[in-house]
Amino acid sequence: MADIKKRKKEIGKSAIDKDIKELVKARLSILPQNVNISIGLDGAFKRDELIRHVEQGDSIGEKIIQVDMEFLRSLKRGEFYE
Repeated sequence: MADIKKRKKEIGKSAIDKDIKELVKARLSILPQNVNISIGLDGAFKRDELIRHVEQGDSIGEKIIQVDMEFLRSLKRGEFYE
């Protein structure tokens, strides 16, 4: 029974992760095509490169997702309106 609950939780998390990736990709897609965004010591990347990293789920893609989600959480908390 515990295995079933664990598996359902993993499937739910996987669906959420997929939705988050799609959200981040959609938000990146509205940036101008020639924009460069610096990701710390990893370098500067163009919009399409960022989207590719998010799709691949590599370390740069994970950083992009973390930053974007933290930005959205900050908006939700109203931190940019103070």
